[in-house]
Amino acid sequence: MEHLLMVDALKRASAKRITVVLPFYGYARQDKKHRGREPISARLLADMFKTTGADRLICVDLHTSQIQGFFDGPVDHLMALPILSEYVAERHGHEDLTVVSPDAGRIKVAEQWSSRLGGAPLAFIHKTRDISRPNESIANRVVGEVKGRTCVLVDDMIDTGSTIVKAADALMEAGASDVVIAATHAILSGPAIDRLKNCPRVR
Repeated sequence: MEHLLMVDALKRASAKRITVVLPFYGYARQDKKHRGREPISARLLADMFKTTGADRLICVDLHTSQIQGFFDGPVDHLMALPILSEYVAERHGHEDLTVVSPDAGRIKVAEQWSSRLGGAPLAFIHKTRDISRPNESIANRVVGEVKGRTCVLVDDMIDTGSTIVKAADALMEAGASDVVIAATHAILSGPAIDRLKNCPRVR
């Protein structure tokens, strides 16, 4: 809301052009309707910025790339991958790495990570969600070779920590020697910090 108020203030001050720098795009996960009578909040947020007077958006690691199409104007979608992958390579590049996507939908991102980590093999967590329980998922099984390897679990955000911790537990049960979590947006709401602290062998 404060961001929208700042844009409105600039517009009323006769700014020639307004570029909104939006590192974290709120409501990004609500980009479609899972069931009837639900809002598409990600689209509404884009409409609000446009109506308020924003000419351009600069975002970092959107939950889904199609959100760029919600804003009627230029959108620069920046990626944290180069910085995060360099950090992981410096500290864990000497280990046997496997890049793991927390779900099938982020395989393309995991492929980009793999190319930056010397062609590390890929794996993903097959999971299901209950649409009546937001921010929660069930990690059913690990698809890919992770036994005896350091798994780099990559995601765009950690909210309550439930999904990422369940994925890490599934990897350890599948024989992974270690789990490194790399995420751009650390929201860490509710019990997230405690969940991460109590998750064994996670860095």
